[in-house]
Amino acid sequence: MSIHSDTSLGHVRLRVSNLEQSIQFYKEVIGFPIAQIEGKVAYLKVEEEKTLLVLEEIPNAARLPERSAAGLYHVAILLPDRPSLASILYHFADKHIQIGQADHLVSEALYLADPDGNGLEIYRDRDRSEWELEQNGDYKMASDPINIESLIQEAEEHSWKGLPQGTVIGHVHMHVSDLDETEAFYRDIIGFETVGDYRAMRAKFMAAGRYHHHLGFNIWAGKGVPPTPETAVGMSYFTVKLVDNEEREKLLERLQKANYPFKEESSIIWVVDPAGMNVRFE
Repeated sequence: MSIHSDTSLGHVRLRVSNLEQSIQFYKEVIGFPIAQIEGKVAYLKVEEEKTLLVLEEIPNAARLPERSAAGLYHVAILLPDRPSLASILYHFADKHIQIGQADHLVSEALYLADPDGNGLEIYRDRDRSEWELEQNGDYKMASDPINIESLIQEAEEHSWKGLPQGTVIGHVHMHVSDLDETEAFYRDIIGFETVGDYRAMRAKFMAAGRYHHHLGFNIWAGKGVPPTPETAVGMSYFTVKLVDNEEREKLLERLQKANYPFKEESSIIWVVDPAGMNVRFE
């Protein structure tokens, strides 16, 4: 049974070592206009009612060597259109921010990391009519160079005013310990569909509603790696937004049928996936 096609991602909670430093980065570099602070936790928003990222300062937070554990590879922030991506590209240039970039055919993406090394992708989607399929039904994707000249023509120079209305969390990409085990969990119990089985890349992409991916998994940190400990910087959890109570009941039924452990907290369902990552269903 598949999860509802309108399922989307909600906020992601990240562990950081210095909240003040992180807030400054996410406001001045990434462009979140709203940061509500409660003690050692900050709630980052573009629109007042919608939290996209939660930052929590962890005392004496460790920073693990790159690609040494299962956990966050990057959180992907989806912009509403190409001019918005062009605008933030100008902004990164003005700020002398080092970035990576790629044309994935279904999208165009910019890459960077926060002060603690938490990976970030800032991207825009091409129209679905432009997405192509491989013969096996996977979406055709690549990591080609972006046509920068074409992109920068989409925005006025130095026109950046922060993240625009309509910005959302588009997907989360994670290092996992076992691709097949992770895929089976998210497919057979949670209900996501595999839309990209990129074995040559040692990665799989999964989604609801035939999106190019809400979830990305790779074993680039090595098969069998342990989870990132809660004492280290990284991702505490990501959120899957269920469309209604009927979908919630269906998920509970699948979890119970599979005898998979979960916790209920009011209307929230908490699950730890096979790689040790916390998933929040709301």
